[in-house]
Amino acid sequence: MQIVVKGKNINVTPALRDYAEKKVNKILGFFDEVAGGRTEVMLRTEREHHIVEVTVTVNGLILRGEEATNDMYASIDGVVDKIERQIRKYKTRINRKLRQEGAKDQSAAAAAAEPVKAGEGNELIRIVKTKRFAMKPMSAEEAAMQMDLLGHSFFVFANAETDEVNVIYKRKDGAYGLIEPEF
Repeated sequence: MQIVVKGKNINVTPALRDYAEKKVNKILGFFDEVAGGRTEVMLRTEREHHIVEVTVTVNGLILRGEEATNDMYASIDGVVDKIERQIRKYKTRINRKLRQEGAKDQSAAAAAAEPVKAGEGNELIRIVKTKRFAMKPMSAEEAAMQMDLLGHSFFVFANAETDEVNVIYKRKDGAYGLIEPEF
């Protein structure tokens, strides 16, 4: 398992790096097989706040947490607790699903965007971040679970039933919507 600790607007001392790696290794103990996995820990400061973002990618599953406090060590502890809760939630759902339907693979996906012109004005919409992920086929239910684990309001995935790219999203009424493109 590869652990990458980065800093933004902060000098990452060896003590801080060791503490972050030690805490993140605690998270990785929940997984049986971690070969080929990657964990990114981003430490940054913004206006007296110490923010820690952790992204764990293991066996196609993506877990992400963020915590902001006045102390960097407390932020690291808080984000590790958040990720642990996500893992327990994930494992509970998987075990329940395995009992009901049988084993299926988990995976994660997201879409990349290109710059576009906005409306009638010639204003250019600024894309500040682009993400690329390998998309593995999954059911709409698995995609909804992955979306909830990431804390996002939508999720792009390869539908295992139709072999097409779909988008699942959370509606204002709390239900889920599925977008299936027609070509």
